[in-house]
Amino acid sequence: METRVAVISIIVEQLESTERLNAILHEYGQYIIGRMGLPYRQHGVSIICVAVDAPQDVISALSGKIGRLPGVTGKTAYSNVTRTV
Repeated sequence: METRVAVISIIVEQLESTERLNAILHEYGQYIIGRMGLPYRQHGVSIICVAVDAPQDVISALSGKIGRLPGVTGKTAYSNVTRTV
């Protein structure tokens, strides 16, 4: 199986979605390399960056679940770094 390194950038505009977002990230925790979150209180949003190393279909599934949350926007950037496990 081949994995890729990617970064998912997330902006949370509806803080009510935070609990569900955290549950989704916990579900995919085995693939997460690291996570950084910044609350931007002046604008009432949270900015989160999640680095992952996972198969392409897992990254797509994670991004899709995040993007379906109300008030949450996610974008994924893929590196050319791959690994066979």
